[in-house]
Amino acid sequence: MEPLLASPLRNLVAGVTFMLVVGLAAALAYIAAGWSVSDAFYMVVLTIYSVGYREVHPVDTPALRAITEILIIVGCTGMIFLTGSMFQLIAASQLQQFFGTRRMQKEIDKLSSHVVICGFGRIGQMLCHELKAGHSPFVVIDHSEERVAAARKAGYHFIQGDATDEETMRQAGVMRARALATVLPEDAANVFITLSARNLNHDLTIIARGELPSTESKLIHAGANRVVLPARIGAERVAELLLHQDVARLISRARGGNLDRLAFDLQGLGLDIEVATVEAGSRCAGLTVERIEQLGAGAFLVVALEKKDGATLLQPDPETLVRGGDSLAVVRRPEKSQKIEELFGATAVAAGPAS
Repeated sequence: MEPLLASPLRNLVAGVTFMLVVGLAAALAYIAAGWSVSDAFYMVVLTIYSVGYREVHPVDTPALRAITEILIIVGCTGMIFLTGSMFQLIAASQLQQFFGTRRMQKEIDKLSSHVVICGFGRIGQMLCHELKAGHSPFVVIDHSEERVAAARKAGYHFIQGDATDEETMRQAGVMRARALATVLPEDAANVFITLSARNLNHDLTIIARGELPSTESKLIHAGANRVVLPARIGAERVAELLLHQDVARLISRARGGNLDRLAFDLQGLGLDIEVATVEAGSRCAGLTVERIEQLGAGAFLVVALEKKDGATLLQPDPETLVRGGDSLAVVRRPEKSQKIEELFGATAVAAGPAS
């Protein structure tokens, strides 16, 4: 049998119910003795709260005295129990929060080479889901009680606080972390967090979210290793589906079909896969696949070619010519994206030889 005091909330509900029943029964007894409804309930409140004002009517009959005596004994005892239940509930809640926070902080203090995620909104939640699936330890920072409750429910390590505060960053173990992702919807906050994180850990890999294209350079100067613009990524994905449907289906199959672990495995190796269009007048227009890979100096590997006329070549022959308007599916290192832009973009003609 569960102990009587095991549930403070249940005790509180029971105490309130008991006092309502006792108060109503006593009031009906006074009314039956000839008192008005207001006088009866006033007498009940005065008695159970032990206020000590004089009676509204003389208690001069055996029946009235019996009612009052029973109300004093039962009502005051019930009120003591109800008050104790209220204090028990408040104390239990505060103790649970206190010890829960201390326990969480102790677990975070044991982490190293983890990821700090600033912001638990839509993108932050998706990021946490992916990191958990990849068995990568992480800590969530968010100031919203609602989102922190969601993180607690999901079983994540979390800190409720302002990510722009350096003390909060220290609590999250940013000095021991291998990476930080700031994915707040406010560009100014992401810039400030990037500056603070870089100041606390010079070796930290910082991935920052940006809403406006003009914020990208600011985040880079603030210390971000990479900047992700969700709006741009969405637009590029739509364009990819519209313009390069055959190669897009190839990548989609690689991610979700029989080779559904390809994207995850590439990520584990520090690689990803994307579709890039060779613009007319670029350094790569008119070159073979082999020569293009040589110019890339190991920055990427061509795995598919979609010709301008719609033909798709998987694992194209190294001697295949690539012309302006063709599209290449390449496996690349994320930090080499600038190299692809330089080689495939029309402005790359004056960029000089590849390094």
